[in-house]
Amino acid sequence: MSVPEIVTFGCRLNAFESEIMRSHAHAAGLADIVIFNTCAVTAEAERQARQAIRRARREKPDARIIVTGCAAQIDPTRYANMPEVDRVIGNAEKLEAASYYDTEDTKITVNNIMDLRETASHLINGFESRARAFVQVQNGCDHRCTFCIIPYGRGNSRSVPLGDIAAQARMLIERGYNELVLTGVDLSSYGSDLPGQPSLGQAVRRLLMLLPELKRLRLSSLDPAVVDEDLKALIAGEPRLMPHLHLSVQAGDNLILKRMKRRHNRADILCLAAELRALRPDIALGADLIAGFPTESEAMFANTLRMIEEAGLTWLHVFPYSLREGTPAARMPRLPRALVRERAARLRKAGESAVARFLDDQVGKPQSVLIEQENNGRSAHYAPVRITGLTMGEVVAAKAIRREGQILITEAAA
Repeated sequence: MSVPEIVTFGCRLNAFESEIMRSHAHAAGLADIVIFNTCAVTAEAERQARQAIRRARREKPDARIIVTGCAAQIDPTRYANMPEVDRVIGNAEKLEAASYYDTEDTKITVNNIMDLRETASHLINGFESRARAFVQVQNGCDHRCTFCIIPYGRGNSRSVPLGDIAAQARMLIERGYNELVLTGVDLSSYGSDLPGQPSLGQAVRRLLMLLPELKRLRLSSLDPAVVDEDLKALIAGEPRLMPHLHLSVQAGDNLILKRMKRRHNRADILCLAAELRALRPDIALGADLIAGFPTESEAMFANTLRMIEEAGLTWLHVFPYSLREGTPAARMPRLPRALVRERAARLRKAGESAVARFLDDQVGKPQSVLIEQENNGRSAHYAPVRITGLTMGEVVAAKAIRREGQILITEAAA
């Protein structure tokens, strides 16, 4: 009998939720089934999902195909109308065990995500083919950036109680995971809906106290407008919190940031980057950047391009602006697609140069490396590392000996 196949697109939260779905589908005894956990952050992400669905039907004509995730939540009819699709379920329904025992003929089971007021706790044993594990601490978003459709796929912000987070983290540590990543849609908003309104930093501090056996902890993307004082203190003094933060920057021009309805400006990013380096001089900063946002002039784009070096950004996630129907930005004057792609390419090239500078600076320095697969891993700063002869999931001491392209070549410490 074949086992359930889960095809995951998009964010780390989707990766976490796919493991819950895998467990439910397996418990329900489902076989010859392919579940697509979609992403809606860009039109390209949706295009890739539809392409994969069609390919799956060609390759597995007898399989039952279920589509879920943000794209399915936002526009379930579009996916239900695909002849390859047998059923569409929403982002809340995909996490309910009952959804996998449902034998009704209803093709669409998608409820109003905005009605959700809490994030249900789910314990998972591990992640398929992953050396690190993700732990959900938050879901949804209360903000409405003009380019973003995700709140309509995820609902409003909801936090997971600390006790549930600790229980999940402890289970994963017992399963052998040495690195955990706290993840959510708007991680920085953690705790605003919980009794006492604990901050993200307070939650991280408590988690580390409760789990002294945890070797490495990372945070997924943070809103630079909300980095609380407790978190800053941990960045300065907690060696188990990795020296790597990824910031949801999006742009480096004040007018574009205002039109995006972001809560920070250019100076805020530069000040935060300087403060973080003062707290932890070796910290590596990543950022999400959107190229070619509507109305972006060459001078505005130059402000974003220049900020990469001025803020010392290293790991960039560059997104060509993607029109999302139903968002305010979709009504703004758009740039030619060729220009958007050209600007995205320039940002990526600047990012490659930033990575090269960072890796060159690491040569000769000791590294703590998590082995992700045979001969490859990630340093504490999230640098891709090549190292030989070790076991996936181990954390090992190494020394960087040279850079090859965008990879740090290391050797295990004697």
